[in-house]
Amino acid sequence: MDEVLLIGVVAVIAIVAVHSIAPRVGVAAPLLLVLLGVGVSFVPGVPEIEVESEFILLGIIPPLLYSAAVALPATEFRRDFRSISGLSIVLVLVSAGLMGLFFMQVIPGIGFALGAALGAVVSPTDAVAVQIIRKMGVSPRIVTVLEAESMFNDATALVTLRTAVAAAGASMTFGEATWDFASAVVIAVAVGLVMGELSVRLRRLVPGAANSTAISFVAPFAAAVPAELLGASGLVAAVVAGLVAGYRAPKYLRPADRISERTNWRTAELLLEGVVFLLLGLEVTTLVTDVEETHGSVWSAVGIGLAALALVLAIRIAYIAPVVMAAARRARRVRARHERVEGLGQQAESHPDPAHREAAARRVEQHSAYADYLENRPLGWREGGVLVWAGMRGAITVAAAQSLPADTPLRSTLVLIAFVVAVGSLMMQGSTLPWVTKRLGIAGESVHDEREREELRDLLSGVADTILADDELRARDGAAFAPGVIDAVRRAVSHARAEDDETVGHGVQFLELRLAIIEAQRERILEVRGMGTYGSEALGDAMRILDAEQISLQLRAEHPDGDD
Repeated sequence: MDEVLLIGVVAVIAIVAVHSIAPRVGVAAPLLLVLLGVGVSFVPGVPEIEVESEFILLGIIPPLLYSAAVALPATEFRRDFRSISGLSIVLVLVSAGLMGLFFMQVIPGIGFALGAALGAVVSPTDAVAVQIIRKMGVSPRIVTVLEAESMFNDATALVTLRTAVAAAGASMTFGEATWDFASAVVIAVAVGLVMGELSVRLRRLVPGAANSTAISFVAPFAAAVPAELLGASGLVAAVVAGLVAGYRAPKYLRPADRISERTNWRTAELLLEGVVFLLLGLEVTTLVTDVEETHGSVWSAVGIGLAALALVLAIRIAYIAPVVMAAARRARRVRARHERVEGLGQQAESHPDPAHREAAARRVEQHSAYADYLENRPLGWREGGVLVWAGMRGAITVAAAQSLPADTPLRSTLVLIAFVVAVGSLMMQGSTLPWVTKRLGIAGESVHDEREREELRDLLSGVADTILADDELRARDGAAFAPGVIDAVRRAVSHARAEDDETVGHGVQFLELRLAIIEAQRERILEVRGMGTYGSEALGDAMRILDAEQISLQLRAEHPDGDD
């Protein structure tokens, strides 16, 4: 037990140290952790490491996917759902099939079903690329597409793997395999929807940010475990639960709950991701030994792995090229249709029904925002190049390969091939992705984002002005607000903060009015989020500012003299 604790402490220190060093040397932390693990695995006396695949697939991956899903930009996800679903479902299925044909030809003794199983293993991408390109000023649209793809294609690959293994071990028709795949996904989606909604509503009832965060820590497992027991995909359920929780949280959870959750999940992500990549490197000697003991050729497996990596990249290029062309056509169609929508909106202005006029205006605003999004954040050939090269394989590939049944023919060789694909991808693509991004001239969207933030600040200021200008404005007890309070709140709103002396000097009325304005501004943010008028980054920044202001106000009201 003492040895296990010591190893845990050393691992945490190593993870923190690597994340501290990585920015200085200009290399992504996951790549350094893999290299560290590989180096340690070759040190004489270090025992062979072999981790049960269930530990990673059910113990580490679900919370990581859940956390990523909670933070996924909802607006951009809806707008690019077609591209995301294609990359995370269609591309994985196509890759699994084509790679199955390849493996069937180059690995004697395995049929198409087992080859497709290995093809499914090497098909999903890893979210490590998101960490790299986010710092490179790449368009938030590309970041969202890659992040969402890496979440959903993990689940697609594992469901495909399970179906292919079942087909390899028994006679299964194509219709039966399709039904097995579809039912696993549908059941998982249903479980995720229910568990995501239940977790948010339960967290709303419990007092305290610590209690709320504790529930969020078990939410991914509460979704994944029932789904697995029902024969569905636990990863799909965890992702769906995270999407539901992330979308519903601003409406149901307290600001302190959301801030605490973000902070604590960042720590959890740091450690969980670090463990995954460190283990990935530590397992190399174990894999090599297993292949040698089963009389397999290590160098043959390495060669097949490198060839497989080249082939999955070629398949990705062939798939993304038409995706980019389709995105350009969609942008042109939306822009052309926008003029018609504006014309219908102008005609509706003279309609006698106010509800009809409001609905028409809302439609014009939504369509205008969508057209601007496609124009200001295009998906062209440069962005397509980033999508191709950022499609790195990672820990899920090795973990999925290790989940192959023990009686699988040439199992150790297949796992080593998957390891070569994963590590080779991380090293080759991960180390060169910043250079590729610069060479493609992807400059990011900082100007567009800042303009959105300014427009959103003006919108929220308008909400405050409307409330403060209302002649019928009253406190909860029915009394009118003192003119000094209204002036103080107006000054606080314009400075986006509540001054200590104003809070103390005007007491309860100041606090009540200021919080009422913050709540109205939060509701307005949720309204425009549903319309898709602004990007998720600008909306998220505005929401975080409001949360911080509310917490600051409440703390100052509780401790007006600054004492504890």
